[in-house]
Amino acid sequence: MMTTTQVAPQSLPGRAPGRGHAQQGTTRGAHSRRLPRSIAAVLSGLAAIVTLSLGTDQVLHVLEVYPPWGQPMYDAGLNLLALAYRIAYAVLGSYIAARLAPHTPMRHALALGIVGFALSAAGAIATITQYDLGPDWYPIALALTAVPCAWLGGALHRVRNA
Repeated sequence: MMTTTQVAPQSLPGRAPGRGHAQQGTTRGAHSRRLPRSIAAVLSGLAAIVTLSLGTDQVLHVLEVYPPWGQPMYDAGLNLLALAYRIAYAVLGSYIAARLAPHTPMRHALALGIVGFALSAAGAIATITQYDLGPDWYPIALALTAVPCAWLGGALHRVRNA
């Protein structure tokens, strides 16, 4: 028999009868189901950037616009061309990451930007200190444009879905 000060467990907010905090378990479960989709969204954007960049590089090498693979490319105009299409592909890849994101699209776009910055910074350090592949400004510019391009891709997604 219940007294007036006792409350039945099923009447407490957020509790299911005999199950404890059902909402907390649901939140964890949803998060664990969304994590693989979040990773896939960012990796899909990265794959698009890498595939498009290397594909365009290959076409320009085959057409002899660029020097053969492994030879330095010092022509500022050619480096600006490479930077221009890499910027466009980074915006597109970030848009893809935002589009495929299960939640918070801008965060996914920016996560890709951070990954891009880290990879570009590592590439800049390697190419500047160990290899003679062209001017030092080019890999530095790639690293510095990664996060702004990611933001732009996320903003483009926001505008298209407004």
